[in-house]
Amino acid sequence: MNIGTLDRWLRIIIGAVLIVLAATDVLGLWAYIGIIPLATGIIRWCPLYTLLGIQTCPLHETIKR
Repeated sequence: MNIGTLDRWLRIIIGAVLIVLAATDVLGLWAYIGIIPLATGIIRWCPLYTLLGIQTCPLHETIKR
């Protein structure tokens, strides 16, 4: 887990909104990219954060020390 609570909920909301807008043809097929932030928000892990060494989950950060 490397995604904090605020980061998680923002990813879930933005991902869901993008998917809904794609499904209703408001933004087009490219908006299905919302699957990525939605999935990373649900599983609380972002592979890009791991590569860059970013940690927004304070609980996990204290466990590592």
